[in-house]
Amino acid sequence: MSVGLEALQAAPKVSLHDHLDGGLRPETIIELAAEVGHELPATDARELRRWFVESASSGSLVRYLETFKHTLAVMQTQVHLHRVAREFVEDLAADGVVYAEARWAPEQHLLSGLTPRQAVEAVRDGLEAGAQACRDRGRTIIVRQLLTGMRHASASREIAELAVDYRHDGVAGFDIAGAEAGHPPTRHLDAFDYLKRNNAYFTVHAGEAFGLPSIWEALQLCGANRLGHGVRIIDDITVPDYGPPRLGDLAAYVRNMRIPLELCPSSNVQTGAASSIAEHPIGLLTDLRFRVTVNCDNQLMSDTTLSREFAKVCEAFDYDLEDVRWFTINAAKSAFHSFDLRLALIEEVIKPGFARLGA
Repeated sequence: MSVGLEALQAAPKVSLHDHLDGGLRPETIIELAAEVGHELPATDARELRRWFVESASSGSLVRYLETFKHTLAVMQTQVHLHRVAREFVEDLAADGVVYAEARWAPEQHLLSGLTPRQAVEAVRDGLEAGAQACRDRGRTIIVRQLLTGMRHASASREIAELAVDYRHDGVAGFDIAGAEAGHPPTRHLDAFDYLKRNNAYFTVHAGEAFGLPSIWEALQLCGANRLGHGVRIIDDITVPDYGPPRLGDLAAYVRNMRIPLELCPSSNVQTGAASSIAEHPIGLLTDLRFRVTVNCDNQLMSDTTLSREFAKVCEAFDYDLEDVRWFTINAAKSAFHSFDLRLALIEEVIKPGFARLGA
């Protein structure tokens, strides 16, 4: 049975894979673009939203990533970063999200003279302003940063150092992102080694547009705590005509070690990592009890919210609120935050919240 969107919006949710520069309001993009003189493909909010979704739905990760030139163009000052971050939090809270990690790449926001530290602090202050505005309206939400290095660039060590420097000041951890093919995660071993030496947490975009070698490198050579997407782990699982599925050594390792998979159903379909929601590997991976989490990736490009992502998978796989609760607890367990906070989030927020909904 499908679960109603209203019930899903009321459920307390945890978002682990959501890009700040992929979650802007179209109205904000239009307003800020006019301020900085950036030309957009449309100046009507509805048309601009449609353009982003259509452009991101080509089946190519490279084409998908090209849409970000318009969001990045309006995120180059402290004022604009602060506003985008504040609105990002308010939109998450309106959808019932209670904990989130907002990932973004400071190196892509320096065109107007900001230093990486100034950019990080602008986003920090914007996230907190958004959280305070939500508290004033009776909603509690925690949103922390995941600082991202770009796979094709060379600033990952500097970004890793920032992640460590600000880990007690609003930063949850580190990530690398960008086109996988031709840019293996091992190009950034210096950054990963630095993070490990400093007991810091990091996730790696892997197993989205590229397959098992990318996942293996991210885990066994880089030491990732989570997999950003990781959807292609399905390539290491054989489903025979008769009998149970057989896991290859890598898939078995991922499941045995409870490595979180940051799955993003709509985005995976748009970039060609899955042919449809109904065919998405999340169904089999959930049946096999991998540490599956559900995420938006980019709310603007997929015209989605976390509640809508849950609605899609509930309809496709006949999930109910008990399943949504399971996905949510998986995400809370996998958050880059203290054990005490994660436990409190599960016991004091998530379980009671779902209980009120009958789950």
